[in-house]
Amino acid sequence: MTAMFKILLVDDHKANLLVLQRMLEAEARTFLLATSGQQALDIAREQEDIGLVLLDVQMPDMDGYEVARLLKAHPQTKDISVIFVTATNKDEEDMLKGFEKGAVDYLPKPLHKHLTRAKVDVFERLYYYQRELKMALKAKEQVNGQLERFMHVVAHDLKSPLSGITSLLLILREEEQLQQSEELLSFVDMAVGASNKLADMISAILEYSRQHQDDQPEEMVEVRELLKQLVQLLFPPVNVHIHIQEELPSLYTSRQKLQQVFQNLVSNAIKYVDKPVVEISIGGKDEGEYYQFYVKDNGPGIAENDNERIFRLFEKVDRDDGKGTGIGLNILKLLVETQGGKVWVESVKGEGSCFYFQWRK
Repeated sequence: MTAMFKILLVDDHKANLLVLQRMLEAEARTFLLATSGQQALDIAREQEDIGLVLLDVQMPDMDGYEVARLLKAHPQTKDISVIFVTATNKDEEDMLKGFEKGAVDYLPKPLHKHLTRAKVDVFERLYYYQRELKMALKAKEQVNGQLERFMHVVAHDLKSPLSGITSLLLILREEEQLQQSEELLSFVDMAVGASNKLADMISAILEYSRQHQDDQPEEMVEVRELLKQLVQLLFPPVNVHIHIQEELPSLYTSRQKLQQVFQNLVSNAIKYVDKPVVEISIGGKDEGEYYQFYVKDNGPGIAENDNERIFRLFEKVDRDDGKGTGIGLNILKLLVETQGGKVWVESVKGEGSCFYFQWRK
């Protein structure tokens, strides 16, 4: 069934409405008529999926500017496109006023049939493009939700048998026959290490899926205090010096999500230490819509061609130490992107890295 494009026509003269309707009639279009501003508002709030409003500016009781303002102020109608129809010549100041109230275009009276139809055709196409985009985003969210639930179930089901395998390997390691063979012991140790690494990956997946399944309450968070508490919980070695910027904001956000991002970055800086003294700096600055934070270290650094790859799931920088699962930075990236921000790294191999991320205010 073809979707109908709903157009709301608003004019205090019924004859003008009928003329405009006849001018715009086309297949898959339906019209709603209102002879006052209040009636237009009532219709717009009662009807779903109105694609366009053609709104007369000069009306008694409530003019078109006020109607447009109220439409934009209501969450149900704020995204409806509005074209003002006016019989008076508008100077630049009046037109700017109309755009500020929420208009997207003007049509002068007397209406030119072809111009009017052409403009409405453009907004009809835009409406369907936006509608398709919304449907695609909704479908993507549903697929992502299904994948997250599937990931949680699979990870949960893998954890129990893996724990059993690890326990059996540890028991096997104590067998007398194995104790007499260094080669066999090394094989068992390799298997135990691989099992522990896989267990860490499964735990990270479970943590990620829990974070996305549970609603995270928002609260006022003093970022510097959060960081001080986090550093205490990480128990950094004595050779690790962590410096926290004095002036940091208070944000109304999810404490748990913000803490998880910082914890991932700071713990990585501690984990991959390769120098006798480790210097880690944490800070940020106001960037308008976002607050831009950073975690800087003097660790091993990252090759330039790895700067993007490390944020992908299960991707790791090549190292011989076997540390890391390739999940943490991907979770961090997803958490930051749910806030509408982005994460990136600037690094020099052998000198250190600085991870940046944006967090919406």
